[in-house]
Amino acid sequence: QVQLVESGGGLVQAGGSLRLSCAASGSIFTDYVMHWYRQAPGKGRWFVASITSGGTTNYADSVMGRFTISRDNAKNIVYLQMNSLKPDDTAVYYCSGRRISSQQNYWGQGTQVTVSS
Repeated sequence: QVQLVESGGGLVQAGGSLRLSCAASGSIFTDYVMHWYRQAPGKGRWFVASITSGGTTNYADSVMGRFTISRDNAKNIVYLQMNSLKPDDTAVYYCSGRRISSQQNYWGQGTQVTVSS
């Protein structure tokens, strides 16, 4: 199974940018569709963005045009570039890998993003 480790979270002012990274190991990276989810305090975990091994992307409406997901299949890393951040983007961001063959999901430990107004 794949192991996922997120990094890059932190505190940023509204309007600023952050880039999250998720390093994968332990399995064939291209066997997975990669996702980013987020969970705000007291709320559920919500889809943010996804990317297939071929580079097809999908975004939640709330981040469309501000966030960009990408992946480097040679380095086994998926990124989330976040621009024009808003206080409502404050959440723990989780990387997830969904294995194509089994549809089983694997999760990282999460990284905190805090956007101050």
